[in-house]
Amino acid sequence: MLYYYAHTGHKIGLDRMKRGAALLKELQTQGVEARLLVNDFRAGLAAKEFGIRDSVTIETIQDIDLVAQIGDSLIIDSPENDRGRLQKYCIEYKAVFRFEQNSEDRPRYTETVLKLFCEDESCIPAVIIDDIYFEPCLKKERTLFFLGDADYDKIILSHKHFFEANRMELLLGHYFFVKYEDDLAKIFSKLHEAEEYTDLIRTSSRVVTASFQTALEAKASGAEVIYLKLDEKDKNISDYLTLNNISVIDNLDTKLYEKFERADSKTHHLTKNASIIVRNIINKITF
Repeated sequence: MLYYYAHTGHKIGLDRMKRGAALLKELQTQGVEARLLVNDFRAGLAAKEFGIRDSVTIETIQDIDLVAQIGDSLIIDSPENDRGRLQKYCIEYKAVFRFEQNSEDRPRYTETVLKLFCEDESCIPAVIIDDIYFEPCLKKERTLFFLGDADYDKIILSHKHFFEANRMELLLGHYFFVKYEDDLAKIFSKLHEAEEYTDLIRTSSRVVTASFQTALEAKASGAEVIYLKLDEKDKNISDYLTLNNISVIDNLDTKLYEKFERADSKTHHLTKNASIIVRNIINKITF
């Protein structure tokens, strides 16, 4: 069995679950028995919308061994402090993979690190996009805003003047509270339910988002994309987005937004790579 642990929650959203779902579906297609591990029940429910019928809820990265058995394989997509558990996992499991947390991240034990920028064929890419986003579809002329699946600090509401000045439709996140949605309805021209995510990302002509995963999916779908860098993320992320002609602005500033609104190019270097990544993983599990 291969387990994919995606760190999720009402403060951090579902980006890791979404790329995990894309990879898990391909693993299963290629005959690998795999299961998703998440941190809360709601993430497991949301995973069903992305094609994952079964998942297991655990509390933290330190609880993976409550589910996985000696000899299993493991993929870790989490920034959590493992408090020594990673070494234990590398000893007990057949193969361990984890996503890099920054450009300086290197293997600590015997694990394989998935990297944003791969410099040779032996590297496994950390960018995983569901094949559905590469399929052609008709676009609707609209600007869709998706902050992410969580807005614990009410970032949108605190920048309501930005959204009032720039007409957009809002795609709600899975962790948005009902009362908060009522407040947001006064700001945006239209609200869309979280369950409409895949269809809206594929069919919107322009997408504005603070989600790295969403920015990639929208770009693969052929949308004009503006990424909002709301905190000090690894510079690698901004560099990767820029390489793929995704405009990056540092905050919710109307002047900056207007400058980049029409600067996006539809060209990019994103490809259907889930099957290739899975073959690399299978090779490491098998040998």
